[in-house]
Amino acid sequence: MRPWTSWNDALDREMNFYQQCPSDHGYPYFVLATFVDGSWTPDPNRTDAIPATQNGMGIISYVKYFELRGSTDLRFMKTACAMGDYLVGETLTPASGRYPAFTRSTVKRDWFPQPADCGSQSDRPYEIEPDKGGIAGYALVLLSAIAGERKYLDQGLQNARVLAANQQVGDKSRSPWPFRADFRSGEARGLVSGNMTYILRLYDALLDLGYAEFSAPRRSLWTWIKEFQIPSAAADGALFAQFFEDHDTPTNRSAWAPLNLARYLLEKKQALDVDWLEDCGALVDFVRRTFTHQEFGITVCHEQDEDQQAWGGINSTYGAVLALYAKAIGSKALAGEARQALDFTVYSIDELGRPRDLFKNSSPGGWQEDAHTDVIHNYVDALQAYPEWGDAT
Repeated sequence: MRPWTSWNDALDREMNFYQQCPSDHGYPYFVLATFVDGSWTPDPNRTDAIPATQNGMGIISYVKYFELRGSTDLRFMKTACAMGDYLVGETLTPASGRYPAFTRSTVKRDWFPQPADCGSQSDRPYEIEPDKGGIAGYALVLLSAIAGERKYLDQGLQNARVLAANQQVGDKSRSPWPFRADFRSGEARGLVSGNMTYILRLYDALLDLGYAEFSAPRRSLWTWIKEFQIPSAAADGALFAQFFEDHDTPTNRSAWAPLNLARYLLEKKQALDVDWLEDCGALVDFVRRTFTHQEFGITVCHEQDEDQQAWGGINSTYGAVLALYAKAIGSKALAGEARQALDFTVYSIDELGRPRDLFKNSSPGGWQEDAHTDVIHNYVDALQAYPEWGDAT
C-alpha cells in the first residue's frame, strides 16, 4: 500500500481544515463536542463528550505539530490554548470532595457551566476517571511551558496533587487508582486502570520543574508499573484493562495503554528503566499478538477486547510506537509494518483535509479523538524517527 498523498501534505491539509472550525462560547466546536460530521454539525443523538482525552491528546498533537513546522505558525498554538482554556474553565469538578477541581473524563455537550452530575458515556453522573486527570494534567503542564501561561501549570499541579492524595499501593490485582471514582466520596469502581503512563508523565514533568513533593508518589507508581504491570504483558495483560470512557467491563484490555507506556520507555530509555528495551519488547509483543488483525492485506491494530475496529487513534498509535521500537532495535521488517499501518490511516483523510474516525466509515467526522486529536501526534513521532516517510507517495 502507498499513501494517496504524502504524509506531510495530508497532515497539513487536515490541520488547515481544522482552522476553519466555527466557534461556540469562544472555543472551536471540535474542542467541546466529541461527535461532529465533516461540516461541523453535531450528532443530535450524541450529547456526551470526552474532554480530558480528546483535548489532552489534542494539546499534545498541536504542540508537536507546531514544533514540527518550525514553531512559527501561531494559529496552532492558539488552538492548543483553546483546548487548554476549555479544560481549565469548563470541565472541572466542584472545589470539594475527594477529587476537587479535577478534570472530568466525561461531560455533556453544550452545557455552560457543566452541572455537578454531568458524567456521561459509561461514567455515572458523579464519576471521574483518575487516569484522565493525568492525561489532561500532563498536557496542561506541557502547554504552560510552550505558551507561558501559569493557569495551565496551576491546573496540572492541582490534578497531580489530587491524584497523589488518592494514590494507593497497587498490587497484582489492582492499580494505584481505580478506573472510576465518585468525585464526592472517592467511592471506587473498577480495580484496574490500565493507563498509568500519563500520571507518571505528569509527576515527572512536575519533578523537572522542582516540585519535589511528587518524588515519593512517582517512585511508588513506577514500582507498581515495573513490578506488576509490565510483567503482566508477558502473561494475560490483565493489568492493562480499562481505558475507554464508553466501556466498563472490568476485564476489557486495551492496546492504547501498553502502547503509550512503550512510547514513554522509548523516549526516556535508561533514565526511566534500565531494562527499557526488553520491557518495550514485552509490551509491543503483547499488543501485536492480542490486538492486531489484517485489513486489505495490511496489519492494523484494534483498540480493545470489546472493539476490534482499527479506529484512527489506536491504529496511528500502533504505527507510531512500532516505528519508534523498530528504530531502536534496527528492524526493517517492523518499520515496514509500522509504515503500512500509518499509510492505512492516511486514507481516512480526504482531499479537503477532512478526517474520518474509522477507515470503513463512508463520511468524514465522528469521534474527534479518533479522527483528529489522538492521531496527529503519532505521525509527528513517526516522522521524527523516519523523516523520509513524510514526503513519500
